[in-house]
Amino acid sequence: ILALIYVVLSVRIIQLRWRHRVGIGTNKVEELQRAVRAHGNFIEYVPLMLLMLALIEFSGVGSAWIYSLGGALTIARIAHAAGLSSNAGVSWPRTVGVLGTFSVLLLQAGILIGIFVGQL
Repeated sequence: ILALIYVVLSVRIIQLRWRHRVGIGTNKVEELQRAVRAHGNFIEYVPLMLLMLALIEFSGVGSAWIYSLGGALTIARIAHAAGLSSNAGVSWPRTVGVLGTFSVLLLQAGILIGIFVGQL
């Protein structure tokens, strides 16, 4: 699902570049700037968080944790992309996305630290 979200965010940029005739950069087109940031923000967080999720899974943590963390990450990233794509300012979807992403990130970090400390 996250790969599909990434494709949607990428295609959105392509569409906006065609519409506004912008080859490189954003040419200060606000809608394109938001789309580029939604795409960039996604790629800044999701790979690390998926790697962390894989490490948690490989360590033997129960599948309920894996599904819950992965599901929460997916919902958070959809909310963030929707919020940022529709409004450059503060919006509920964007806020939910940020809080959800940080919550999952911190929880994953805590789990991995707990696993590491437990193995010393």
